[in-house]
Amino acid sequence: MSAEAPMTAEPRKSRRFPLITRDTARPEGGGRAAPGGAPAPVRQWPLLTVLGGVAAGLLVVALDHFRAGTIIIGLSLLLGAVLRWTLPEVGMLAVRSRFTDLLTYGGLGFAIVMLSMMAQPDPWLEVPFLDDIVHFTVR
Repeated sequence: MSAEAPMTAEPRKSRRFPLITRDTARPEGGGRAAPGGAPAPVRQWPLLTVLGGVAAGLLVVALDHFRAGTIIIGLSLLLGAVLRWTLPEVGMLAVRSRFTDLLTYGGLGFAIVMLSMMAQPDPWLEVPFLDDIVHFTVR
């Protein structure tokens, strides 16, 4: 053995997943949307924007404008999908992976907007096969 640096055996880290999971991974994009020194509402502005839109839509529904309010709610969820897709850090708006969040926010937003445009009376949009499904199930 030479007089150079002493040999220390450092344990090698395994690249395998552990058998027992002890923690959960943060979703991608789950970091702060603003620097850590900023106040909490500024750090979470994407989530607050979407929640504010949903709250505004619920207020419009409560004021007896169902169709307009539900369209606002659906558009707010679609905005959440766009924010999740375009911004690298969205704070607490990131709940799952980017793909799952896009699918969830976008799918629910699209469904809510379409269903609100098909609401009775005087629907703005008519989809014949959906009318057949409703008439078949309600009979």
